Amino acid sequence: MSPLLAFALVVGIAASAQDLHRRQISNWICLAALAGGLALHINGAGWRGLADSALGAAGGFGVFLLFYLLGGMGGGDVKLMAGFGAVLGTGRLLEATLITSLCGGVMALLWILASRLRRALQARAGHPLSQASESIPYAPAISIGVWLTLLART
Repeated sequence: MSPLLAFALVVGIAASAQDLHRRQISNWICLAALAGGLALHINGAGWRGLADSALGAAGGFGVFLLFYLLGGMGGGDVKLMAGFGAVLGTGRLLEATLITSLCGGVMALLWILASRLRRALQARAGHPLSQASESIPYAPAISIGVWLTLLART
């Protein structure tokens, strides 16, 4: 297993667990991803690795910032993708973004179906409808997209 993949697994599991549990991703997870990505790339390719990692972080931040500004995702997701952009570098960022989008779409569809099923079952049983959060945790989709990208390249 490559050091990038091992690091991405740890960061992705931490971010996903927190997003599923709290619907938030701590800044320390995003900063750890950013710092770790920069360090791993510097160790592997020196200044060139630093530049590639920094540009990957800026690219990940920029792409997801657009969705944040449109109201489609939270700020933690943007920061997480910036951190993972540093891990991926520029060469893998587009691929990871596309895979993440596909995973996110599938997860959103399943989330919506499960929510409708839960509401239908509550209504049928005569229970008051719960006001569960309608937000969809996106860290798992981001993590899976990054993992699949890194696995395809190792």
